[in-house]
Amino acid sequence: MQICVIGTGYVGLVAGTCLADMGNDVICVDTDVEKIEQLNKGVIPIYEPGLEELIKSNVLDNRLTFTTNLKVAVEKSQVCFIAVGTPQSEDGAADLAYVLSAAESIGQAMNGYKVIVNKSTVPVGTADKVAEIIRKYYSGDFDVVSNPEFLKQGAAVDDFLKPDRIVIGSNSPKATAVMQELYASFFRTASRFVIMDVRSAEMTKYAANSFLAMKISFANEMANICEKIGADAEMVRNGMCSDKRIGTQFFFPGLGYGGSCFPKDIKALLKTAVDNGCEHRILEAINEINKEQRTVFLNKIYTRFGVDLVGKTFAVWGLAFKPKTNDMRMAPSITIIDELLKKGAKIRAFDPKAMETAYNIWGGKIYYAKNSYDTLENADAMLLLTEWNEFRRPDLEKMRLLMKNPIIFDGRNQYDPERMSQRGFEYYCIGRSSSAVQSELNCVLS
Repeated sequence: MQICVIGTGYVGLVAGTCLADMGNDVICVDTDVEKIEQLNKGVIPIYEPGLEELIKSNVLDNRLTFTTNLKVAVEKSQVCFIAVGTPQSEDGAADLAYVLSAAESIGQAMNGYKVIVNKSTVPVGTADKVAEIIRKYYSGDFDVVSNPEFLKQGAAVDDFLKPDRIVIGSNSPKATAVMQELYASFFRTASRFVIMDVRSAEMTKYAANSFLAMKISFANEMANICEKIGADAEMVRNGMCSDKRIGTQFFFPGLGYGGSCFPKDIKALLKTAVDNGCEHRILEAINEINKEQRTVFLNKIYTRFGVDLVGKTFAVWGLAFKPKTNDMRMAPSITIIDELLKKGAKIRAFDPKAMETAYNIWGGKIYYAKNSYDTLENADAMLLLTEWNEFRRPDLEKMRLLMKNPIIFDGRNQYDPERMSQRGFEYYCIGRSSSAVQSELNCVLS
């Protein structure tokens, strides 16, 4: 098929590339001239495993092109994806300015029947608004469908190429057939198509993300209770997740969720609920628990060092909101580092992929280390904020020799408290006994 994807952000770039890799001719469009120039030079603006290689191979095979000329891209295409940003407005609602602007440009370029696909995460009713705008400029036949994405950053290419389901929100049999044909090559059977009306599809994305965010907030609330009563959150998690009705995914206590999706989508759904006079107690709790989890972690540091951190140096391992991405939008590291800086602390930080992104946030306010061990030189404590694989099995003896104090605050529960205590570390984590408390328990038991 001939396809255009409007927007070369995270969703648009992954979608366009993967659709091209399945044999379609894809034109990716963006108004950012510099970004398009860089993409045409082979410079990829985001880090996502496997994406760069796919882009280069499909560009080489002439299935994937990049342009700022939306009119030509629309004219050449049967299916037009809208994959632009929907940033959060001041009142929490999704800002549809880019979506509606794209719809206007599509309307002005229409030259025959096309399926317009909302790939961006948008509130219920957005497809109606897109269709209304297009009709101002084009009186012919077209359809607007909702096709929400369910991509996990760090695994987005695999998620797109091997989806567990494709949700198609369509009120038109003709448009539904086009979408099924487009995605048929991703499935051996049609059983994973989930066909529904447009508004239900728009709601599905918000409901799915809110449920996953709820699992994270629930895990954190349980972990905080565990810590107070002397239970081990990791053991409780294993016991719960062995129940197949609950499952293991998104059930790890830590610093809470970040990124561009969960925080924004929860607030957008909250705004939708308020605007329609609906109860929203669970959504409100999800949001509040997540914000408070950063404070829970910071309070561990203040309890150990006090609130005046002048003269203290903290080594930070991990800055991205999750592993396998350079994305720092709403990352816990931002809240934590900003608060420590306010208290007078010095920060030495390292992340395998997000160093350039971090520099754009803090500039010269922190030290950007060459590697994880470089952060530890003369550090009063290490803070593990992102669970990159390379942080899982560090050289503990080397760490002890580099640090002023062998103290670790683990925001991702990566290490075993007993092992850390045996190796001479003062260890604090989420929902489990700290090494200091564990030592006391061991004395009592002995």
